[in-house]
Amino acid sequence: MIDADSIRERVADDDTTESMRAAVYARTSSTSREFGYSLDAQIKRGIDRCESLGWVVTFIYSDEAESGKDTDRPMFKQMLSMAEKRAFDVIVFWKLDRFSRSLMHAVQLESELRQSDVYLYSVTEQIDTTTATGRFNFRNIASAAEFERDMIKQRTQIGLHGLAEENRWPNDSPPLGYELTDANRLSILEEESALVVEIFEMYLEEHSMPAVAERLNRRGMSTTERGDWTARAVGDVLRNDIYRGHYELGEVSEHVPEYRIIDDELFDRVTDIRMRFKRDSASRSSMPLSRKARIAQAIKEQYSDYLDSCR
Repeated sequence: MIDADSIRERVADDDTTESMRAAVYARTSSTSREFGYSLDAQIKRGIDRCESLGWVVTFIYSDEAESGKDTDRPMFKQMLSMAEKRAFDVIVFWKLDRFSRSLMHAVQLESELRQSDVYLYSVTEQIDTTTATGRFNFRNIASAAEFERDMIKQRTQIGLHGLAEENRWPNDSPPLGYELTDANRLSILEEESALVVEIFEMYLEEHSMPAVAERLNRRGMSTTERGDWTARAVGDVLRNDIYRGHYELGEVSEHVPEYRIIDDELFDRVTDIRMRFKRDSASRSSMPLSRKARIAQAIKEQYSDYLDSCR
């Protein structure tokens, strides 16, 4: 096991005061078991590289079994705190994914660290922001990654728009009451669409999503995922505009008559009841403090004799 204290003692005896002060950072995730990913191996390679460059290792930070998706890592946060205090000049790591799982996240961190004149250096990659050329290369890599991300986003939006123009469904899981055609359009299933209508009518009777779910489960009915009905699953049906033929995807929003299962009158009546209960619930939760105080005082007075007898 690497002894951080012995490293610091060796640093204290170093006469090279003009050397870059380095913090070596290592991380393993809970799923990392490959050779070379151990904390000791990462730290050793970081120290060796610093010595070859004439840098002085002043701090060693390591996070074991921690995700690299964000900065919520104990030693990583401590390192960033010390960076703000300019306790070292450069952070050395084995690979960028040990420092951050996301290149764009690493770019953001590099920008923040640069405000404290702290740089990044990768032992195994062409990442070295201690020089002007290295910083230029790092930002080019980041720009390329951002460009690729934007292109993927644009292609996705174009693809969705193409689907929407033809009123096609965007995935392989159609809502209850439908099946997909070969062209990925919705086609109404007679038996399931009857169940959809029944769920709307049940809600008009019960005024309660849990009650509707209970009735469906008693009858042995299952959801499209073959699971039991819940209040949330019932709500998903009652809120879905596709049942009245309203198709919406991306920037496309239009009425598709062949998708309609529920007429507007039934859909609107159910929506009115749902929204009424929502408004009533909000009204009950926003009781004025003065009214609460009066109620509390009335209860206290009502039971004052009993409370006195208990003293």
